[in-house]
Amino acid sequence: MNIIKIKDFSEYPGLRSCNISEKSGEEFYHEKFNSEFKLSVENKEKIQIDLDGTAGYSPSFLDEAFGNLVYDFSLDIVKKYIEIKSNEEPQLIKFIENEVYELWETKRKKNTPIKVTKDHRPWWRYINGEFIMQSIGVNVI
Repeated sequence: MNIIKIKDFSEYPGLRSCNISEKSGEEFYHEKFNSEFKLSVENKEKIQIDLDGTAGYSPSFLDEAFGNLVYDFSLDIVKKYIEIKSNEEPQLIKFIENEVYELWETKRKKNTPIKVTKDHRPWWRYINGEFIMQSIGVNVI
């Protein structure tokens, strides 16, 4: 199982977007989470996201990071391949699973455009059973 410890990204995770905060949920998603999750799906193995060891989280960081994952891969795929760990703040897991996931699955199904506030390297989406590279300047499908 691949393990991502958010504390290795930052002891002080920021807010939602790159344009308002350093070490944002958007940055974490695009710089680390997206490609690691894709590898887990390809290898048919779970990935564990360890939330422990940071100074805390804004709900917007978690919403952006985990919400984009659902948007790009679908709720079914995310539930199949992710395990979220937090011994320090287990309520964060409930927030992600009970609020973030459903909200972003609705956005995905409605094809609601997503906001990207920085030019990121291309990232992965899983559409109709195949991985597709996504980048700024291309309409989100």
